[in-house]
Amino acid sequence: MNQLLFGTGGVPHGTRTGSTLDGIRRIAELGLGCMEIEFVHGVKMGEAKAQEVTKTATAKGIKLSTHAPYFMNLNAHDPKKLRASQDRLLQAARVGALCGAETVVTHTAFYLGDPPDKVYKRVKRYLQEVIRQLWQENNRIWIRPEIMGKGTEFGTLEEILNLCTEVEGLAPGIDFAHLHARTGGMNSYLEFTAILSKVKEQLGRAALDNMHIHFSGIRYGTKGEISHLNLKESDLQYLGLLRALRDFEVKGLVICESPNLEEDAQFLQATYNALTKVG
Repeated sequence: MNQLLFGTGGVPHGTRTGSTLDGIRRIAELGLGCMEIEFVHGVKMGEAKAQEVTKTATAKGIKLSTHAPYFMNLNAHDPKKLRASQDRLLQAARVGALCGAETVVTHTAFYLGDPPDKVYKRVKRYLQEVIRQLWQENNRIWIRPEIMGKGTEFGTLEEILNLCTEVEGLAPGIDFAHLHARTGGMNSYLEFTAILSKVKEQLGRAALDNMHIHFSGIRYGTKGEISHLNLKESDLQYLGLLRALRDFEVKGLVICESPNLEEDAQFLQATYNALTKVG
């Protein structure tokens, strides 16, 4: 990845149909560079369609990532639910790879009242099992555990970076809105640069050259995330974040999850490009 690309989490709202193929074409029309395919309610794409997706994205010069189903809990106490979570992630990774995506972002677990260190060990073990299976299939797609926006969910910055340090095949899914909602802070240029410094310190410069970022405004309360907001309706200091990304020369994908999707994605891209011209 030799640049920072901006795009949408899912098919842009202005797309003629709701199909992934038309979404990719619309992303190109909008002058954006990437799109996250949302398998969040289940993986419902077959092999033939996935191959069409690859061809279309390649022809249009659009980078793709995927998001695994939301129904994930690698700390499930019921073995059947645990296995079902692993299977959903495997399916998303397999179809994502067929689509030409290099990344599958995933939620990981809920604490369920268990000690965080115990949950960490379980999440690590079950992600390793998923990666081992994918590698046996010659599938080297990056699995990206996501920073989560609620205190009941596994996924602090430290937990995610530690996992990625210890497990080959993992890379961080950095959701700055979730981080802000979870902590009530992490919302200034200095804090954003501290986060990027921590990523570089633990994972090396290569991690900054291949980042996957979620970006939006967010409504939050004492328990964390409530809902996503359009950037200009939120308190997220997006200008400071874009400056931090510029100053650290971050490369990869920035996926906008604002309710207005492509409008904020284009705004972020234009603002970032203006910042890079200013220097």
